[in-house]
Amino acid sequence: MKAFQDYYPDHVSHCYGCGRLNEKGLQIKSYWDGEEAVCIFNPQPYHIAVPGFIYGGLIASIIDCHSTGTAAAAAYRAEGRSMDTEPAHRYVTASLKVDYLLPTPAGISLEVRASVIEFTGKKAVISTRIIASGKVCARGEVIAVRMPDEFLAVSNFNRSG
Repeated sequence: MKAFQDYYPDHVSHCYGCGRLNEKGLQIKSYWDGEEAVCIFNPQPYHIAVPGFIYGGLIASIIDCHSTGTAAAAAYRAEGRSMDTEPAHRYVTASLKVDYLLPTPAGISLEVRASVIEFTGKKAVISTRIIASGKVCARGEVIAVRMPDEFLAVSNFNRSG
């Protein structure tokens, strides 16, 4: 099964967090699990803040990219079509709020779960939580907005000036 991010058009697949074409990126992959979107992320030893705990900026990035991927998938779902159909939908972050509830331990897989709180087509509000060993370590809310069509068009995306 392909992840939401695997359907993004190539020219908008370079994000550090979720871009499948960014070899040095996090390579976040999100999938539907019923009404929630889920991602399993395995932090690397260099993702630490202090020994034994994950860097907070990484937590924010995971929440950000998993949430915008969930918004894109929700757009296709609302239209009753699969993510490999045109026109493409891609969402970007308008607002990101993160609450750090517990230190996030290093060395274990993180479960990331997102729910669509509000969806209007052009805007989605996504609630996301990061879970480690059954405990919610961070919670975030992302307001994601649909990327303008002119950004999704390859010819316009590559135009300078």
